[in-house]
Amino acid sequence: MKIKINGVDKTLDVDPEMPLLWALRDVLGLTGTKYGCGEALCGACTVHLDGQAVRACVTPVRRADGHAVTTIEGLSPDGNHPLQKAWVDLRVPQCGFCQTGQIMTAAALLAIKPKPTDLEIDQSMAGNICRCGTYPRIRAAIKKAADDGGAK
Repeated sequence: MKIKINGVDKTLDVDPEMPLLWALRDVLGLTGTKYGCGEALCGACTVHLDGQAVRACVTPVRRADGHAVTTIEGLSPDGNHPLQKAWVDLRVPQCGFCQTGQIMTAAALLAIKPKPTDLEIDQSMAGNICRCGTYPRIRAAIKKAADDGGAK
């Protein structure tokens, strides 16, 4: 299968039913995308498939064949995306485990809604679970990123 991953064309020789998460982590070494629940319930494994947020733990790699996948590593290689900067500025993470999925979901939101309301943020982020409960800081960081340039 041929997939553009973080802007680079890759050829993968894997079972087409393999979850995209495992192709990213185990085959390509892109470990920023996390395994959380394996059932698309927590959001830790969120990546972009042609700009849309998807759960890599339940997305078969065949769905990415001929398409573009962006992981947290490809969002901004230098960590300079407005969301990444806002996350640091507002000290969003505690344990940090869910944060890559949170950022990728937020980036997909800002790409379609550059100035989201609180309700739009809450609705978009509802499927991403943070065991530490940093939801108020997550919302504040998304609003800050929107004010600072959003989707970039």
